[in-house]
Amino acid sequence: MRSAELSIRSYPRLEDDVSNFAGRIVLRIGDDASLIDAPTGTEYRGAEIRDRIAGFAAGFLEAGLRPGDRILVRCGITVSGALAYLGAMYAGMVPVPVEDRLFETFRDGLILKARPKAIWTVRATPGEETVPELLQLAGDLPPTDSNSLPPATCSETDLATLMFTSGSTGMPRLVMVSHGNLRANTEAIILSQGLGTGERAMLIMPIAYCFGASVMHTHLYQGGGVVFDPRFMFPDKVLHAINRYGCTTFAGVPAVFNVLLRRSSLSSIPLPTLRRFLQAGGALGPEGVRRMREIVPTADFLVMYGQTEATARISCWAADCSSNKLGSAGRPLTNLELRIADVEGRELPPGETGEIQARGASICAGYFDDPEATAARFMDGWLRTGDFGLRDEDGYLWVKGRTDDFIKIRGRRVTVGEIESKVASVAGVSECAAVPVPDREAGEAIALFVVPSNGATGLQETIRRSLPPHWTCASIELVEELPRTSSGKIARNELRAKS
Repeated sequence: MRSAELSIRSYPRLEDDVSNFAGRIVLRIGDDASLIDAPTGTEYRGAEIRDRIAGFAAGFLEAGLRPGDRILVRCGITVSGALAYLGAMYAGMVPVPVEDRLFETFRDGLILKARPKAIWTVRATPGEETVPELLQLAGDLPPTDSNSLPPATCSETDLATLMFTSGSTGMPRLVMVSHGNLRANTEAIILSQGLGTGERAMLIMPIAYCFGASVMHTHLYQGGGVVFDPRFMFPDKVLHAINRYGCTTFAGVPAVFNVLLRRSSLSSIPLPTLRRFLQAGGALGPEGVRRMREIVPTADFLVMYGQTEATARISCWAADCSSNKLGSAGRPLTNLELRIADVEGRELPPGETGEIQARGASICAGYFDDPEATAARFMDGWLRTGDFGLRDEDGYLWVKGRTDDFIKIRGRRVTVGEIESKVASVAGVSECAAVPVPDREAGEAIALFVVPSNGATGLQETIRRSLPPHWTCASIELVEELPRTSSGKIARNELRAKS
């Protein structure tokens, strides 16, 4: 980590009285800031970015929307989607970013849940019938001088955005994220990652995913830039774009790094400008972390843990492959407090496993229009993450799996995370997933789906020998890749259907 850069960029213009998060970003965008569309090379800089955010704000207001109105922002990995999202927030509206694929799958349910006044999309599709009773907006809006249109006045506790959770199945919930949540989490992430000024991120994730949004927020907040590139199905194109645009940050979920290791020219394409890899959205196996560090030793590899309900990130660790902390999710961010609690909510001592709970300025107020779910997850200021884990004597967090994601073998519960961590540590395993299957003797047994590293042989027997005797393993299937949700998480229902 570059300790000299561990600071929030100072800004000469007055911003202390601006609680509107998008307004703060606009104030912090200097002449060197940039938003770039990698496939076309379209680039906006400095004042043009500020004016385009203000232009979207003005356009939404002229269309009849007012502060507090919710607007569904259909956005992929595009500059226009980012500008529309920030423009709506700048105008005091509540953007609800959603991927096109999720919108198409759950359209009626998403609209019923969010109850927006309008829908914005990157481009109108001729003949497409969206929702006739809602205001339909599309495409870029003309820029407006940001000095003539100040950000809407709001408080830190006012709603800034509604973010869909990235659960693997069913209708996602909407998390209420305030302007204060965004500022607190953004500033804490900047410190944890050592983000300096003039940084530029390669973004291959949609901003409808809180991980993607946090990457954009942090880099613009530091006066830097973001390159949007939706072409990761061709990973070498993205690697070349990192060099073409001088990117300093690359972020991805575990599946992204496994693609880089297995299906890209990472080892033969130098990345001289890259300073850090950011990994979240699940655990990348220790072997994957080691290989990334070996191939690109000049870039830090930061392992992070987070949830949408905590705005984005909860903890961070700069992976050191020589450390006994490899596999850890690091320490909590500066504005958060973590504890491990038992089923009665009592804090457990270091080394004992329980539910990971967090509180602090990044923790959101709850779920939109869902008081029962809010009461179950947000208690006395603490977010019940629903994840099992422990903290060691040094305060490092170790995530073991979901509290509701376990396999009961002969009456003993084993978390899926613990199983997958054990299997991922076996030499030759690139990544793996475990699901329960019925077993006549054990009640439930383990079905493993394993992606082998290149050249790995005899892997199934090696894995079986590595498992504890009381773990009944019904099958080990070698696969080319694991099925994923749109946010990159393992689609376990698909694996259960195959078992």
